[in-house]
Amino acid sequence: MANMNKVLVLGGSGFVGRSLCEQLVRRYPGIHIVVPTRRAPHAVHLRTLPGVEVVVANVHDPVTLTTLVRGCDAVVNLVAILHGSAADFDAVHRRLPESLTRAMHGAGVLRLVHVSAIGAASYAPSNYLRSKAAGEEALKAGGLAVTILRPSVIFGQHDQLLNLFAKLQAVAPVLPLAGGHVHFQPVWVEDVAAAMIKVLQDPSWIGRTVECCGPQVMALSEIVRLAGRLAGHERPQIPLPTWVARIQAFAFECLPGQPLMSRDNLDSMRVPSVAGGRLQGLKDLGITPSSIGAVAPAYLAPGQGVARLDAWRSTHR
Repeated sequence: MANMNKVLVLGGSGFVGRSLCEQLVRRYPGIHIVVPTRRAPHAVHLRTLPGVEVVVANVHDPVTLTTLVRGCDAVVNLVAILHGSAADFDAVHRRLPESLTRAMHGAGVLRLVHVSAIGAASYAPSNYLRSKAAGEEALKAGGLAVTILRPSVIFGQHDQLLNLFAKLQAVAPVLPLAGGHVHFQPVWVEDVAAAMIKVLQDPSWIGRTVECCGPQVMALSEIVRLAGRLAGHERPQIPLPTWVARIQAFAFECLPGQPLMSRDNLDSMRVPSVAGGRLQGLKDLGITPSSIGAVAPAYLAPGQGVARLDAWRSTHR
Protein backbone atom coordinates (compact mmCIF):
# COMPACT_ATOMS: atom_id res chain seq x y z
CA MET A 1 0.00 0.00 0.00
CA ALA A 2 1.92 2.98 -1.28
CA ASN A 3 2.45 5.76 1.29
CA MET A 4 0.04 4.08 3.68
CA ASN A 5 2.07 3.33 6.78
CA LYS A 6 -0.37 4.48 9.46
CA VAL A 7 -4.16 4.21 9.32
CA LEU A 8 -6.72 5.39 11.87
CA VAL A 9 -9.78 3.13 12.00
CA LEU A 10 -12.71 4.73 13.81
CA GLY A 11 -15.10 2.02 14.93
CA GLY A 12 -12.37 -0.53 14.38
CA SER A 13 -13.30 -2.59 17.44
CA GLY A 14 -16.63 -3.58 15.88
CA PHE A 15 -17.71 -6.36 13.57
CA VAL A 16 -16.55 -4.80 10.28
CA GLY A 17 -13.48 -3.17 11.81
CA ARG A 18 -12.24 -6.52 13.06
CA SER A 19 -12.17 -7.95 9.53
CA LEU A 20 -10.59 -4.78 8.13
CA CYS A 21 -7.77 -4.81 10.69
CA GLU A 22 -7.14 -8.52 10.14
CA GLN A 23 -6.91 -8.06 6.37
CA LEU A 24 -4.66 -5.00 6.64
CA VAL A 25 -2.25 -6.79 8.95
CA ARG A 26 -2.25 -9.91 6.81
CA ARG A 27 -1.68 -8.06 3.53
CA TYR A 28 0.66 -5.30 4.70
CA PRO A 29 3.14 -6.46 7.34
CA GLY A 30 4.55 -3.50 9.24
CA ILE A 31 1.49 -1.29 8.90
CA HIS A 32 0.50 0.69 12.01
CA ILE A 33 -3.25 0.69 12.71
CA VAL A 34 -4.72 2.89 15.45
CA VAL A 35 -8.09 1.80 16.84
CA PRO A 36 -9.69 4.14 19.38
CA THR A 37 -12.35 2.79 21.72
CA ARG A 38 -14.17 4.09 24.78
CA ARG A 39 -13.83 0.74 26.54
CA ALA A 40 -10.66 -1.31 26.15
CA PRO A 41 -12.38 -4.70 26.68
CA HIS A 42 -14.39 -4.06 23.50
CA ALA A 43 -11.16 -4.30 21.48
CA VAL A 44 -9.47 -7.20 23.28
CA HIS A 45 -9.73 -9.34 20.12
CA LEU A 46 -7.47 -6.86 18.28
CA ARG A 47 -4.61 -6.78 20.77
CA THR A 48 -3.00 -9.93 19.37
CA LEU A 49 -2.77 -8.46 15.87
CA PRO A 50 0.73 -7.14 15.12
CA GLY A 51 0.80 -3.44 14.41
CA VAL A 52 -2.61 -2.69 15.91
CA GLU A 53 -2.61 -0.05 18.65
CA VAL A 54 -5.76 0.13 20.75
CA VAL A 55 -6.24 3.57 22.32
CA VAL A 56 -8.87 4.42 24.92
CA ALA A 57 -10.36 7.66 23.58
CA ASN A 58 -13.61 9.49 22.91
CA VAL A 59 -13.72 10.19 19.17
CA HIS A 60 -16.61 12.61 19.65
CA ASP A 61 -14.25 15.04 21.40
CA PRO A 62 -12.81 17.36 18.70
CA VAL A 63 -9.42 17.85 20.39
CA THR A 64 -8.97 14.11 20.92
CA LEU A 65 -10.02 13.41 17.33
CA THR A 66 -7.46 15.85 15.92
CA THR A 67 -4.74 14.23 18.03
CA LEU A 68 -5.71 10.77 16.77
CA VAL A 69 -5.68 11.86 13.12
CA ARG A 70 -2.33 13.64 13.27
CA GLY A 71 0.48 11.62 11.64
CA CYS A 72 -1.86 9.21 9.84
CA ASP A 73 -1.86 8.59 6.11
CA ALA A 74 -5.56 7.78 5.94
CA VAL A 75 -8.67 7.40 8.06
CA VAL A 76 -11.46 4.83 7.84
CA ASN A 77 -14.75 5.74 9.53
CA LEU A 78 -16.94 2.80 10.55
CA VAL A 79 -18.69 4.47 13.49
CA ALA A 80 -22.44 3.88 13.35
CA ILE A 81 -25.46 3.04 15.49
CA LEU A 82 -28.65 1.13 14.68
CA HIS A 83 -30.79 2.31 17.58
CA GLY A 84 -31.41 5.61 19.35
CA SER A 85 -33.22 8.91 19.20
CA ALA A 86 -33.10 11.34 16.30
CA ALA A 87 -30.48 13.30 18.26
CA ASP A 88 -28.37 10.16 18.78
CA PHE A 89 -28.38 9.37 15.07
CA ASP A 90 -27.52 12.97 14.22
CA ALA A 91 -24.61 13.03 16.66
CA VAL A 92 -23.04 9.84 15.31
CA HIS A 93 -23.85 9.97 11.62
CA ARG A 94 -23.71 13.70 10.84
CA ARG A 95 -21.89 15.61 13.57
CA LEU A 96 -19.03 13.11 13.87
CA PRO A 97 -18.25 13.29 10.11
CA GLU A 98 -18.35 17.09 10.38
CA SER A 99 -15.97 16.98 13.34
CA LEU A 100 -13.77 14.47 11.53
CA THR A 101 -13.58 16.77 8.50
CA ARG A 102 -12.30 19.62 10.67
CA ALA A 103 -9.86 17.33 12.49
CA MET A 104 -8.43 15.95 9.25
CA HIS A 105 -7.94 19.40 7.76
CA GLY A 106 -6.32 20.53 11.00
CA ALA A 107 -3.93 17.59 10.92
CA GLY A 108 -3.21 17.87 7.20
CA VAL A 109 -4.68 14.42 6.44
CA LEU A 110 -7.17 14.24 3.57
CA ARG A 111 -7.67 10.56 2.61
CA LEU A 112 -10.84 9.07 4.06
CA VAL A 113 -12.92 5.96 3.48
CA HIS A 114 -16.39 6.31 4.98
CA VAL A 115 -18.94 3.52 5.38
CA SER A 116 -22.56 4.61 4.94
CA ALA A 117 -25.56 2.45 4.00
CA ILE A 118 -27.70 1.41 1.05
CA GLY A 119 -30.80 3.58 0.97
CA ALA A 120 -29.23 6.65 2.58
CA ALA A 121 -31.18 9.70 1.39
CA SER A 122 -32.48 12.98 2.77
CA TYR A 123 -36.04 11.84 2.00
CA ALA A 124 -35.65 8.33 3.49
CA PRO A 125 -38.29 7.16 5.98
CA SER A 126 -35.99 6.56 8.98
CA ASN A 127 -33.70 8.63 11.19
CA TYR A 128 -30.96 6.08 10.49
CA LEU A 129 -31.02 6.53 6.72
CA ARG A 130 -31.59 10.29 6.78
CA SER A 131 -28.69 10.82 9.19
CA LYS A 132 -26.46 8.59 7.07
CA ALA A 133 -27.26 10.80 4.06
CA ALA A 134 -26.50 13.94 6.08
CA GLY A 135 -23.10 12.51 7.00
CA GLU A 136 -22.34 11.75 3.36
CA GLU A 137 -23.23 15.30 2.35
CA ALA A 138 -21.09 16.78 5.11
CA LEU A 139 -18.08 14.80 3.90
CA LYS A 140 -18.65 15.61 0.23
CA ALA A 141 -18.78 19.31 1.08
CA GLY A 142 -15.77 19.13 3.37
CA GLY A 143 -13.02 19.08 0.77
CA LEU A 144 -11.60 15.68 1.75
CA ALA A 145 -10.34 12.96 -0.57
CA VAL A 146 -13.23 10.72 0.40
CA THR A 147 -14.60 7.45 -0.92
CA ILE A 148 -17.99 6.35 0.39
CA LEU A 149 -19.05 2.71 0.64
CA ARG A 150 -22.73 1.81 0.91
CA PRO A 151 -23.18 -1.79 2.04
CA SER A 152 -26.38 -3.78 2.30
CA VAL A 153 -26.82 -5.90 5.42
CA ILE A 154 -23.47 -7.48 6.34
CA PHE A 155 -23.00 -11.10 7.40
CA GLY A 156 -20.01 -12.98 8.77
CA GLN A 157 -18.70 -15.12 11.60
CA HIS A 158 -19.32 -12.49 14.29
CA ASP A 159 -22.46 -10.91 12.81
CA GLN A 160 -25.66 -9.93 14.57
CA LEU A 161 -27.75 -11.14 11.67
CA LEU A 162 -27.55 -14.88 11.09
CA ASN A 163 -26.20 -15.59 14.56
CA LEU A 164 -29.08 -13.70 16.17
CA PHE A 165 -31.78 -15.44 14.14
CA ALA A 166 -30.13 -18.82 14.75
CA LYS A 167 -30.15 -18.21 18.52
CA LEU A 168 -33.76 -17.04 18.51
CA GLN A 169 -34.88 -20.14 16.65
CA ALA A 170 -32.95 -22.34 19.05
CA VAL A 171 -35.20 -21.27 21.92
CA ALA A 172 -38.52 -20.31 20.28
CA PRO A 173 -40.97 -22.88 18.86
CA VAL A 174 -42.19 -20.28 16.35
CA LEU A 175 -40.70 -16.95 15.23
CA PRO A 176 -42.89 -13.84 14.95
CA LEU A 177 -41.27 -11.87 12.13
CA ALA A 178 -41.76 -8.26 11.09
CA GLY A 179 -40.81 -7.21 7.56
CA GLY A 180 -40.27 -10.72 6.29
CA HIS A 181 -41.09 -9.57 2.75
CA VAL A 182 -38.39 -6.86 2.71
CA HIS A 183 -35.49 -7.53 0.35
CA PHE A 184 -31.79 -7.34 1.15
CA GLN A 185 -28.62 -8.11 -0.75
CA PRO A 186 -26.42 -9.63 2.01
CA VAL A 187 -22.71 -8.96 1.64
CA TRP A 188 -19.87 -10.84 3.34
CA VAL A 189 -17.89 -8.77 5.82
CA GLU A 190 -14.62 -9.95 4.26
CA ASP A 191 -15.72 -8.55 0.89
CA VAL A 192 -16.56 -5.20 2.48
CA ALA A 193 -13.15 -5.11 4.17
CA ALA A 194 -11.47 -5.99 0.87
CA ALA A 195 -13.37 -3.15 -0.81
CA MET A 196 -12.07 -0.66 1.74
CA ILE A 197 -8.51 -1.76 1.10
CA LYS A 198 -9.00 -1.60 -2.68
CA VAL A 199 -10.22 2.00 -2.61
CA LEU A 200 -7.45 2.99 -0.20
CA GLN A 201 -4.91 1.57 -2.64
CA ASP A 202 -6.29 3.30 -5.71
CA PRO A 203 -6.67 7.12 -5.71
CA SER A 204 -8.94 6.93 -8.75
CA TRP A 205 -11.74 5.97 -6.35
CA ILE A 206 -11.58 9.33 -4.57
CA GLY A 207 -14.88 11.16 -4.92
CA ARG A 208 -16.87 8.04 -5.75
CA THR A 209 -19.60 6.11 -3.96
CA VAL A 210 -19.57 2.30 -4.15
CA GLU A 211 -22.47 -0.04 -3.42
CA CYS A 212 -21.27 -3.13 -1.55
CA CYS A 213 -23.76 -5.92 -2.14
CA GLY A 214 -23.68 -9.68 -2.42
CA PRO A 215 -24.74 -11.70 -5.46
CA GLN A 216 -28.21 -12.63 -4.13
CA VAL A 217 -31.33 -10.60 -3.39
CA MET A 218 -33.16 -12.28 -0.51
CA ALA A 219 -36.28 -11.54 1.50
CA LEU A 220 -35.72 -11.29 5.25
CA SER A 221 -37.86 -14.39 5.72
CA GLU A 222 -35.45 -16.33 3.48
CA ILE A 223 -32.45 -15.12 5.47
CA VAL A 224 -34.12 -16.16 8.73
CA ARG A 225 -35.04 -19.54 7.30
CA LEU A 226 -31.45 -20.10 6.15
CA ALA A 227 -30.08 -19.23 9.60
CA GLY A 228 -32.39 -21.70 11.30
CA ARG A 229 -31.77 -24.46 8.78
CA LEU A 230 -27.98 -24.15 8.98
CA ALA A 231 -28.00 -24.10 12.78
CA GLY A 232 -30.20 -27.17 12.86
CA HIS A 233 -33.41 -25.70 14.25
CA GLU A 234 -35.47 -23.98 11.58
CA ARG A 235 -38.80 -22.80 13.03
CA PRO A 236 -42.09 -21.75 11.46
CA GLN A 237 -42.48 -18.01 10.96
CA ILE A 238 -45.49 -15.90 11.87
CA PRO A 239 -45.62 -12.78 9.66
CA LEU A 240 -46.56 -9.75 11.72
CA PRO A 241 -48.87 -7.02 10.38
CA THR A 242 -47.31 -3.57 10.41
CA TRP A 243 -49.33 -2.32 13.38
CA VAL A 244 -48.42 -5.37 15.47
CA ALA A 245 -44.76 -5.05 14.45
CA ARG A 246 -44.69 -1.45 15.67
CA ILE A 247 -46.19 -2.41 19.01
CA GLN A 248 -43.62 -5.19 19.34
CA ALA A 249 -40.77 -2.80 18.41
CA PHE A 250 -41.97 -0.24 20.97
CA ALA A 251 -42.00 -2.96 23.62
CA PHE A 252 -38.43 -3.92 22.70
CA GLU A 253 -37.38 -0.27 22.99
CA CYS A 254 -38.71 -0.15 26.56
CA LEU A 255 -36.54 -3.07 27.67
CA PRO A 256 -33.04 -2.43 29.08
CA GLY A 257 -30.07 -2.78 26.72
CA GLN A 258 -30.03 -2.73 22.94
CA PRO A 259 -33.43 -3.63 21.48
CA LEU A 260 -33.82 -6.54 19.10
CA MET A 261 -35.90 -4.24 16.90
CA SER A 262 -36.91 -0.57 17.02
CA ARG A 263 -39.57 1.46 15.25
CA ASP A 264 -36.80 3.25 13.36
CA ASN A 265 -35.51 -0.14 12.15
CA LEU A 266 -38.97 -0.85 10.80
CA ASP A 267 -38.96 2.53 9.06
CA SER A 268 -35.59 1.70 7.47
CA MET A 269 -37.04 -1.57 6.19
CA ARG A 270 -39.56 0.36 4.10
CA VAL A 271 -36.64 0.84 1.67
CA PRO A 272 -35.23 -2.35 0.05
CA SER A 273 -31.55 -2.74 0.90
CA VAL A 274 -30.47 -3.69 -2.62
CA ALA A 275 -28.18 -2.17 -5.23
CA GLY A 276 -29.81 0.58 -7.26
CA GLY A 277 -27.68 -0.09 -10.33
CA ARG A 278 -26.63 3.53 -10.83
CA LEU A 279 -23.44 3.32 -8.76
CA GLN A 280 -20.39 1.14 -9.15
CA GLY A 281 -20.13 -2.02 -7.08
CA LEU A 282 -17.77 -4.71 -5.83
CA LYS A 283 -17.20 -6.18 -9.26
CA ASP A 284 -15.89 -2.81 -10.45
CA LEU A 285 -13.27 -3.14 -7.72
CA GLY A 286 -12.30 -6.58 -8.98
CA ILE A 287 -14.08 -8.34 -6.12
CA THR A 288 -16.38 -11.27 -6.84
CA PRO A 289 -18.80 -11.18 -3.91
CA SER A 290 -19.39 -14.39 -1.99
CA SER A 291 -22.94 -15.56 -1.40
CA ILE A 292 -24.45 -15.99 2.03
CA GLY A 293 -25.31 -19.59 1.17
CA ALA A 294 -21.69 -20.39 0.37
CA VAL A 295 -20.08 -18.74 3.39
CA ALA A 296 -22.55 -19.12 6.24
CA PRO A 297 -22.29 -22.93 6.57
CA ALA A 298 -18.59 -22.47 7.37
CA TYR A 299 -19.41 -20.81 10.70
CA LEU A 300 -23.08 -21.41 11.47
CA ALA A 301 -23.65 -25.11 10.88
CA PRO A 302 -23.34 -27.33 14.00
CA GLY A 303 -19.81 -28.63 14.45
CA GLN A 304 -18.28 -25.96 12.22
CA GLY A 305 -16.26 -22.96 13.28
CA VAL A 306 -13.08 -20.97 12.94
CA ALA A 307 -10.91 -23.66 11.34
CA ARG A 308 -13.31 -24.25 8.47
CA LEU A 309 -13.89 -20.52 8.01
CA ASP A 310 -10.15 -19.86 7.86
CA ALA A 311 -9.83 -22.55 5.23
CA TRP A 312 -12.63 -20.88 3.25
CA ARG A 313 -10.88 -17.50 3.46
CA SER A 314 -7.57 -18.95 2.28
CA THR A 315 -9.13 -20.34 -0.89
CA HIS A 316 -11.32 -17.32 -1.71
CA ARG A 317 -8.88 -14.41 -1.42
